[in-house]
Amino acid sequence: MTPYSFLDDYSEGAHPEILDALVESNLSQQAPYGTDRFSAEAATRIKARLGASFQGDVHFVPGGTMANIVSISSCLRPHEAVIAVDSGHIVVREAGAIEATGHKLITVPAVNGKLTPAHIEAALAANGHFPHMARPRLLYVSNATETGTIYTLAELREISALARQRGLLFFLDGARLGAALASHRNDATLADIAALVDLFWIGGTKVGALLGEAIVVCNPALAQDFAFHIKQRGGMLAKGRLLGIQFNALFGERDLYTANARHANAMASKLASGIAAKGYALSAEVETNQIFPILPDPVIAALQAHFAFYVWSKASPGHSVVRLVTSWATDEHQVDNLLSRLGSAVGRP
Repeated sequence: MTPYSFLDDYSEGAHPEILDALVESNLSQQAPYGTDRFSAEAATRIKARLGASFQGDVHFVPGGTMANIVSISSCLRPHEAVIAVDSGHIVVREAGAIEATGHKLITVPAVNGKLTPAHIEAALAANGHFPHMARPRLLYVSNATETGTIYTLAELREISALARQRGLLFFLDGARLGAALASHRNDATLADIAALVDLFWIGGTKVGALLGEAIVVCNPALAQDFAFHIKQRGGMLAKGRLLGIQFNALFGERDLYTANARHANAMASKLASGIAAKGYALSAEVETNQIFPILPDPVIAALQAHFAFYVWSKASPGHSVVRLVTSWATDEHQVDNLLSRLGSAVGRP
């Protein structure tokens, strides 16, 4: 049998309602390159979540790396750099995509996966010998982070205030923003985020879409000519309707965006509770849909016969941290199956 995947939150295709929407609209003729009716409706629905004062734009692109490349490169001059934590997605998981656009990444230590004002100030102090050093200009965060933690509203406000005080741009990678907003620890809304950052994006790929992310440009100064940046970076689909239709479904009356994220988080919470109940430690508190348990290497090997997941890092001799990720489509029976096999793998009932 093919191992059941806990590798990521996009191993499945798309939510059935999104597939239905794609099929139902398949033969309707629409304008190309994101100027179709569905993309306009989706943008309107997203803007409705961003607050009455929102004056920016919403654009759709195919994937997350594309969203980061377009967003970051669109607002930096060649000599300007990005401050990010050393575990940040653009640092360790995008094959140097931002550096390939000509922009230096200035990395700082993560605190519980997050960027902190103290580390921002330290990076600014250490990178001020101009014109001999790249000028720090943009702050990069992801919410949820690479370790599944989330930023509280107070933390986002603190970073935003510092960015404005120091003349920096604030950018939020929202690949797993749905999971962050659905977290039991979350106290921020999309409207809060739109008021605090210069630009961010809303991930669709990891919350039930076939593909697609929505870039939200909040700063009017950055919104001008943004479509040109998408086109030059290869992110403008001729059949842009495919993205609009999916986000129209995600942010429609049934609010699949929230419902799908809540299911993923609920399955992660059940998995984490079951693992802890069997006496295994977690390397981090579970706040979203990523779980990082510390397991004996023989137990890991036994589980890999039935489940796919990443061995994340070495914890100690004979023990490793693994990453388990749940999704909008995670089967609760498979969560129970993993917990059952975890117990039997170490001779426990």
